[in-house]
Amino acid sequence: MPDDHIESMDYKQAGVDIEAGERAVQKIKDKVRTTFNASVLSELGSFGGLYRIDSAWNNPILVASTDGVGTKLLVAIRAGIYDTVGQDLVNHCVNDILVQGATPLFFLDYIGVGKLSVENISLVIDGFVKACQENGCALIGGEMAEMPGLYRPGEFDLAGTIVGMVEQENLLPRPTMKAGDILVGLPSTGLHTNGYSLARKVLFERMGLRVDSYVQELQCSLAEALLRVHRSYLPHLSPYLKNPGLKALAHITGGGIAGNLKRVLSGNLQGVIEFPEERIPPIYQLIRDGGNVSWEVMRQTFNLGFGMICVMNPDLATEFIAGTEAFALGELRESHQGPQVIFKEKT
Repeated sequence: MPDDHIESMDYKQAGVDIEAGERAVQKIKDKVRTTFNASVLSELGSFGGLYRIDSAWNNPILVASTDGVGTKLLVAIRAGIYDTVGQDLVNHCVNDILVQGATPLFFLDYIGVGKLSVENISLVIDGFVKACQENGCALIGGEMAEMPGLYRPGEFDLAGTIVGMVEQENLLPRPTMKAGDILVGLPSTGLHTNGYSLARKVLFERMGLRVDSYVQELQCSLAEALLRVHRSYLPHLSPYLKNPGLKALAHITGGGIAGNLKRVLSGNLQGVIEFPEERIPPIYQLIRDGGNVSWEVMRQTFNLGFGMICVMNPDLATEFIAGTEAFALGELRESHQGPQVIFKEKT
């Protein structure tokens, strides 16, 4: 039986502020609604998001992916910058389904926090909204969970799920991929959302830098360099997704170029990369020198300046490079032994 002399407790005293959560939802409703289109049939706050499939599709395949931002969040929290990580998450997820030829339909988010700050969460949602608008997908729902026993005050985590669609005949990678196809790299904006555990260890712990440290080699503060938004490649690649000359795409995330390119190579095909070290952005040289990190580890951990690798036939590669900032990185060869991706010095 409860003791009448003991002060009664409520959820807020346990660290969960339901009213703050409701205020956060009300504050973001109008923003989120700007991402809606005619296919969205539900309002934010429903138990589930409703999305109607356009009848114009002939043989559609749904493509779905879930991901997070990783320890880049710790840099954002340290810098007090909250809007860019929302963009990071959406763009990362867009790129993940793009490699299968899909265009995004809708996005759902999850935010876990220690103590809910309506202002900070609103800034994170601003990032979601901005990226969803830029990528033409609707933000149809999400979850904010206040868990003081799991996260410390000021800490939070993000995850997102995206659903897109592709006509079956345009699925990537294509079975027509063959030796002689060209490997074309699209530049990244920086680390994107991978390798931050190693980067933080080197830059903050070993080198003693702060987020507001101005780094001469980077010509900006460390926060600015590390929090550059993960780039969406949908605008560059959307016009080419139905082109049979585009054979495959590899989003360069954890595992680096080799680890991700081999995921889309088939049969006895080997990717041969003639990597131009002069095109590696300065942030990577800073990490390599500051931590005495081998190039082998750098290649396994970071995108090294290329966030998407395209496999194209030579004619399309020439056209694509001429019309974008893409760069030829190598080619596919037939090989019956050795690793699926190799690096060799550019002569």
